[in-house]
Amino acid sequence: MKSRIRMKGNLRAYMQLPLYWTGFLVLLTVPAYILDWRLGVGATGFTLIYFCAELILYLNAKPKLASEVINFATRYATVQKHLLNEFEIPYALLDYNGKILWMNQEFRGLTGVDQGYHKSITSLFSSLTKEVLQKPEFPHDFYVDTEEKHFRVAANHIYFDTVADHSALMSIENSEEFLIAIYLFDETQLRHYMQENEDQKLVSALVYIDNYEETMSSIETVKQSFLTALVDRRVAQYFGKVDGLVRKVERDKYFVIFRHKFLAQLEEDKFKVLEDVKAIKIGNEVPITLSIGIGLSGETYTENYDAARAAIDLALGRGGDQAVLKNDAEITYYGGKAKEVERNTRVKARVKAHALREILESRDNVIIMGHSLTDIDSLGAGIGVYCAAKFLGKKAQIVINNPTSSVRPLLETFVPEAGYPEDMFINSEEALEALNYDSVVMVVDTNRPSYTECPELLKRANTVVVFDHHRQNSEVIENPTLSYIEPYASSACEMVAEVLQYFDDNMKIEPAEADCIYSGILIDTNNFMQKTGVRTFEAAAYLKRCGVDVSRVRKKMRNDMDAYKARAEAVRRAEVFRGAFAISVCPGEGIESPTIVGAQAANELLNIVGIKASFVLTEYNERIYVSSRSIDEINVQIIMEKLGGGGHMNVAGAQLEGYTIEQAKEVIMQTLDSMLEEGDIVV
Repeated sequence: MKSRIRMKGNLRAYMQLPLYWTGFLVLLTVPAYILDWRLGVGATGFTLIYFCAELILYLNAKPKLASEVINFATRYATVQKHLLNEFEIPYALLDYNGKILWMNQEFRGLTGVDQGYHKSITSLFSSLTKEVLQKPEFPHDFYVDTEEKHFRVAANHIYFDTVADHSALMSIENSEEFLIAIYLFDETQLRHYMQENEDQKLVSALVYIDNYEETMSSIETVKQSFLTALVDRRVAQYFGKVDGLVRKVERDKYFVIFRHKFLAQLEEDKFKVLEDVKAIKIGNEVPITLSIGIGLSGETYTENYDAARAAIDLALGRGGDQAVLKNDAEITYYGGKAKEVERNTRVKARVKAHALREILESRDNVIIMGHSLTDIDSLGAGIGVYCAAKFLGKKAQIVINNPTSSVRPLLETFVPEAGYPEDMFINSEEALEALNYDSVVMVVDTNRPSYTECPELLKRANTVVVFDHHRQNSEVIENPTLSYIEPYASSACEMVAEVLQYFDDNMKIEPAEADCIYSGILIDTNNFMQKTGVRTFEAAAYLKRCGVDVSRVRKKMRNDMDAYKARAEAVRRAEVFRGAFAISVCPGEGIESPTIVGAQAANELLNIVGIKASFVLTEYNERIYVSSRSIDEINVQIIMEKLGGGGHMNVAGAQLEGYTIEQAKEVIMQTLDSMLEEGDIVV
């Protein structure tokens, strides 16, 4: 259908006004006929002559007027086109599908094409696709780059029915859907200045020597000052390469500031100073290790320093020998490959014991909980805290939702017939009812709120205490009244046993309670073969003095036949990956605690010659639980962190959701390949 040009608005009314006067003249002929018929005939003749003359003039003038209007519009459009052509901002007009219809000089100069180029804009800028251009709202932060410049793209949709408003002279019918006008704003300098501003920002960092006392006590006195000087020099030289300022604030602490643009360089070499300092050997038996905390993206220097403090606390809480970058909520870890160093001093345990006593004495009741799927270490630590609360005459309850077969034999010891209250063990609903303003919630064997038996307790409680031996991650329990996290400890039970020794000289725990705590140490150390130190055996000796019966403990920790067969099947089905990693699947059908069996299978696989790390996958409750173990060569903790889990250097785990068993195995293999290529692990 052909488009018709027609007049509208004021122009149409102006042109047709003389014709409207004909109606007025017709009305005048009526009184003329009344006065005199001859006068009426004359008026009628005049009206006809007037109408014919005006109609002829209207029909002759309309094309001429339309031509003049079009000529004016054409000249006006020519002026507009000339202005757009010389517009300093690159501009182009596209059709509905993104095909170039017209572009100005700046756009042609930028793209290097001529005016006859009518291909799709995508051929010039691959990111400017038809789908992006046709979106109702074009992205505000859309950018395209050339070899030397950076442009922000703005786009407008031009609909023909909105080109002219109601006061326009003419309209065009049957238009296309819309055209697209794009503008390229040169933000090269702006981005340069923004990047320069970002590069010049000062980054705060804290550098701590993890094991200062232990290292100094392992060398002769005359060499101690020399060792300190070597560490000072390595730290100063390392940050000096990036124009950093290093100031020693204590004998084992440094404060460092440097410009943000050098951070990428430090990340690229993965904070090599960690390895450089460990390489210092002047007779010290214990390698010296560093922890680094770096704070970023604060609006002020104080905020950056606070972020650095949080980062260094996280690094120390994870066992040290690593760098932690805290960028708002994003946390990045580097290092952490060294084995945690056991502290010989018990000062910290004594201080924590006294602090715990003060908290318990000031509260009405104690609610104790560990992680979900309570294991023996979590239960044993809870029993230890229960003993402390009972000694002070405080009501204590332990939250366990679904006891597994591994802990049920121990739970059966604490029955009313043995003198224990019926409500010693409660579920989450009962715990929430028991919680009041003066309650203290004691979390053991985990420091992640989402892993606890009842996360809602942590949100409602006014006083929270955390005792754990796992390395901290980005997810932590916020603002605890007391936090005692020691990654060097073999188990939460070991930590609690140490605290109980300093809780009160007159405190005595029952043999059944000591059995439970001892069992936790036994399980987490794999019968004292993993992650044991002097203090582990001292804690076991204390429990033995309290009446531990090893035979009684062994009977309570025996597996049933189905669990034993499942463990054997997991060992039988193991696959060896890269000649050093054993990966297997533990069958969970008909087993009450398949995750426990999976962990046992992972320990068994380490008895095979050549296996440096084991990974056992267990499907349970629509999740896949990964148990990972190693002896000393592979840090499985950093491997599990890649999968969202954590743990220790030799004992770690993770939980995967939304994966099948085969997909989970593939993810583990890909993670191992990636870490081998990057040098994070070495076989």
